[in-house]
Amino acid sequence: MRLASFTANGRNSYGVVSKNGGVTDLGSRLEQKTLLELLRADALDSARKYVTEKSDYTLDDIKLGLPVQGGEKIICVGINYPEREEEYKGEIKRGSYPNLFVRFPSSFSPPGEAIIRPRVSDQLDYEGEIALVIGKSGRHILQANALEHIAAITAANEGTVRDWVKHGTKNITQGKNFERSGSIGPWIVTTDEVDPSQDLKIITRVNGNIRQNGSTKDMFWPFEELISYISTFTTLVPGDMILTGTPVGAGAHQSPPSYLVPGDVVEVEVTGVGTLSNRVEDEA
Repeated sequence: MRLASFTANGRNSYGVVSKNGGVTDLGSRLEQKTLLELLRADALDSARKYVTEKSDYTLDDIKLGLPVQGGEKIICVGINYPEREEEYKGEIKRGSYPNLFVRFPSSFSPPGEAIIRPRVSDQLDYEGEIALVIGKSGRHILQANALEHIAAITAANEGTVRDWVKHGTKNITQGKNFERSGSIGPWIVTTDEVDPSQDLKIITRVNGNIRQNGSTKDMFWPFEELISYISTFTTLVPGDMILTGTPVGAGAHQSPPSYLVPGDVVEVEVTGVGTLSNRVEDEA
């Protein structure tokens, strides 16, 4: 089941997106008025009743928003693919634990809208990733049970301003949080449709050219290990998101480096989800 948040006729809502592009408005049918409320109420089964209902809109009729809005945490994983050690030319090695950082919701643009290259840098880079959407609360989650806590997956472009991640010796927060520098979407897909235990592919294209082509089977820390580790220090709650790392091929590591410029179109395709697409614009 594909679920999206959207605006139609001046009203914010969410709904089921069919394979043919129809959208069934759940905000007008269910007690839960947002996708976050649906997750927190553990009410996905209520939504499934409307999968075959007649659509209220087409995708052309609506404006997609960030899929899950108002969640508590967005936690990101760095250097989660072996080949990326080579990209960093020995500067970074796999440690005993995952590399983690957080992002603010305002650092992401909705699907289909522009991602913004900030006025202070010309080193905006793409990072195609799989994002996990938590649907079940937990602390000290065992790896054996970890996948049960995932409600859905989606695609993300974890856009990075490369020179700004080097402003601090061990602090990358500023380079990861420029407003509207990344994107998430276009919708979330529940785990009954996309099995997170299976091998999932991530392909990133810039202007139609493949830049990244990775697979979750190659991750240093697979989903269950990430969820177990993160839940050791914080309680994961419905609506939280975990961005699980990007494969080899980011622009900073091309030869020569190839950063995003205004007019570029970045697409991130994830198995079973579809394609997240955004154009690049300069900050006004």
